[in-house]
Order: sequence, then C-alpha cells, then structure tokens
Amino acid sequence: MVKKIKIVDKFVGENQPVFIIAEAGVNHNGDLETALKLIDAAAAAGADAVKFQTFRAEEVVVRDCAMAEYQKRNLGKDESQLEMLKKLELSDVFYKPLVKHCRDKGIIFLSTAHGGFKAVDRLESLGVPAYKFGSGDLTNLPLLEYAARLGRPMIISTGMASLAEAEAAISIIKEAGNDKIIILHCTTGYPCPLEEVNLRAMSTMKQKLSALVGYSDHTEGVEVALMAVVLGACLIEKHFTLDNNMSGPDHRASLEPAELKELVRRIRLIEKRLAGDECPENLIKEFKIPQALGSAAKMPTSSELKIAKLVRKSLVAARDINRGEKIDGRLLAIKRPGTGLEPKFFNKILGKIAKKNLKKDQLIKLSDLD
Repeated sequence: MVKKIKIVDKFVGENQPVFIIAEAGVNHNGDLETALKLIDAAAAAGADAVKFQTFRAEEVVVRDCAMAEYQKRNLGKDESQLEMLKKLELSDVFYKPLVKHCRDKGIIFLSTAHGGFKAVDRLESLGVPAYKFGSGDLTNLPLLEYAARLGRPMIISTGMASLAEAEAAISIIKEAGNDKIIILHCTTGYPCPLEEVNLRAMSTMKQKLSALVGYSDHTEGVEVALMAVVLGACLIEKHFTLDNNMSGPDHRASLEPAELKELVRRIRLIEKRLAGDECPENLIKEFKIPQALGSAAKMPTSSELKIAKLVRKSLVAARDINRGEKIDGRLLAIKRPGTGLEPKFFNKILGKIAKKNLKKDQLIKLSDLD
C-alpha cells in the first residue's frame, strides 16, 4: 500500500499533515461571484483545497427521479432532482476564473466528477491534480476505472457502502494500474445524526483496505471531524457555505467561514498534541460524544439504504432504443436512481439485443435484453 500521495505540493498519508478539503460543493447556487467568495473563505481559513462539483444535471439523473428526503427538508419544497440540479450547475465559463482565483489565493482547486465520463473529461482538460468521487459513484465501477487510467490520485467517499463495495472500488482502480487511492469513511445524511457516524469503522477500513483512509463529515459542527483526526484520518472533507440561511440543499448542514477557520485551527492543534505523544484514547474522551464512535462495522445505516435508492446510479438508455438493436456503449448511460441494473454490468450487456423498445432514461433490466 502507498504510504503517502502527492497532490500538487502537499503530501497526504502516514505521518503527514491532515489534508483539509473545504467542500464548496453546490453552495455557489450557480453564481460565479458566490463561488469566488467561497474560494476566498476557504483560503482564509487555511484549507489545503477547495472543492466544487462538475456536472450537467442530465448527466446525473433521469428526468423523473424524486429528491431525497433531506433535500426536500433542506429546500422546503418538492421537485425532481433534475429541476433541483439544473440550478446548481457550474457554467463552463466559470472554470478558468475559478482555477485562476485558486492559484492566486494559494489553494488547490478540486471538483467532484459528479457528471460521469463527461465530467472526468472536463476536469482532465483543466489539469486537476486529483479526482474525487462522491458516495453515489462508489459502485459506478466503469467510471472509476475510466478515471483511474489517467493516473491521478483518486479520492472516493463510501457513504451507503459496505466494506465489500469499498473493496470492489479499490480493486477496479488498482487493476487499471493506479494505486494512489484515498478512501473516505462517510455517512450519507445532511446533517448526519451522531448515532449514525460510526467512526470506529475507520479502524476497520485501515485494517482491511489497502488504501489510505480519511473522513468526509456531514455532521453539524466540527467535533466529529476532529475526532476522526484523532483516530488517524489522513484527509478531512467538510461542507462549508457563506451563510447557512442561503437557499439550497446543503447550506444548512455546512460550516460558515468562521467555523471552517476554527476547524482548521483545531486540526493543526490536535496534530501538535499527537506529535507530542499524547494518547489518542485520552484525546477522544475530551469530546464527550462517545455515540459518534458507534460500530466498527463498515456497513450502511438503515436511513442510508433509503437514500441509496435515489442517489446511487443505474444503467439507463442514453436514447430511445428500438427492439432488435444491438447494445453498444453509445446506447448506455449511468444515472440516478439506484434502483436498476448496477453499473458493474455495463460491459456484460454490450452486444446483447433489445427485446423491446426502450425510452430514453428508462432503467434497463436484464429481462429487456437477449
């Protein structure tokens, strides 16, 4: 297993400073000025990187996919995921000023390849130093393989996942010739309740997975992220916003700029204490939230299983497919929801014949094919 991975001028891994990603995500609300201010806030806080999301809504989700309950709750309304995501896209013309602004501010630009193969291609054209994939793409093995072949570090979140699913993702990346992998423990929920955090699963992941292990935090406040640092996370990812009261699916579960700065300050303080041979067990007790430690089993919570149906991805028809057509890669897309054929079947159904007409965005079943 690789002991450390270089991202631009920063090393991530064993005996290295914690790599801190300020997750701007979609909290720019589709506005360039807001995105630039998020970069300013992340840089001022001392984060190593600021991360956005790269996608076109039509690349992520079928037309009639419902929102997750947390999205309805945080937005205060009910619409399709497609309608919601359309408002949260980063315009193509935003990328150059965002990358330049990051360079000027001395912070690394990253973006989650949320829109599949096309998103990877967009980011590759920008020369991103690493690829991040959200929990919804952990089982999107064709996408992970595609990005892995480009040879850049791979950062993968594991919300909603079992240990076996994390192992499968790592295996496909390594089979593509890439061993620069950072796998993040995560619980998919915005915000995530303390009793579903299960930080002890990080220890299991370190023992069982041949990859560096970090933590992507969706809880309120900073305490759980700090506990993850004590337990050895080499990378911390945390959502932040300019204002919790802004409209959008993630603002309410995000840190405001002063809180982000405090998170970075306290992470660096913990590093100094651990370097001084302070006992991690004693440090953990200071946080007084033992329920966040939870179980050592890496497995989805009951609430995550419900969310997974909406935010994981399936094989769908990329366009209308006529009965009798032979399936090739151009006829297939990988989109939400996660209630259809898993992406790992992509290559297995190539060359099969459609037994009936299939509409664009229709989830494909094995029974649809000969």
